[in-house]
Amino acid sequence: MNAAAGALVFLWLGMVLAISFLEAPLKFRAPDVTLRIGLGIGRLVFRALNAIEALLAVVIVVLVIAGEPGTAAVVGVVVTVVILVAQLVGVRPRLTKRSDRVLAGEDAPRSHAHYFYIGLEAAKVIALITTGILLLNAA
Repeated sequence: MNAAAGALVFLWLGMVLAISFLEAPLKFRAPDVTLRIGLGIGRLVFRALNAIEALLAVVIVVLVIAGEPGTAAVVGVVVTVVILVAQLVGVRPRLTKRSDRVLAGEDAPRSHAHYFYIGLEAAKVIALITTGILLLNAA
């Protein structure tokens, strides 16, 4: 159970790194990608990523409950899930509100919520690395 949970944690980590820290910033550098187009693409990509993250979180929690990974690994899973929930409930709605305005053609000011999302993404990466190592060591 711990090895499977650890593998899923590292799958999750790879997705976050690839999308949040590679795809997201690069798409705005592509020729002819306007803010509206970039936001439209980003909404689709992050909606899919967040749905998969939520699914992975549920499966990982079930595997951790079924296994005996140790207190540190359990804490790591809890921290990671709390970060994801903070992003989905606390930050994403604000980002969606702004992107709705921009996609409707408004010239909306930049949102500072984006910086919170990036900060939480960085914290989630650290939590995922730590948790994955702990789970694999408990396997």
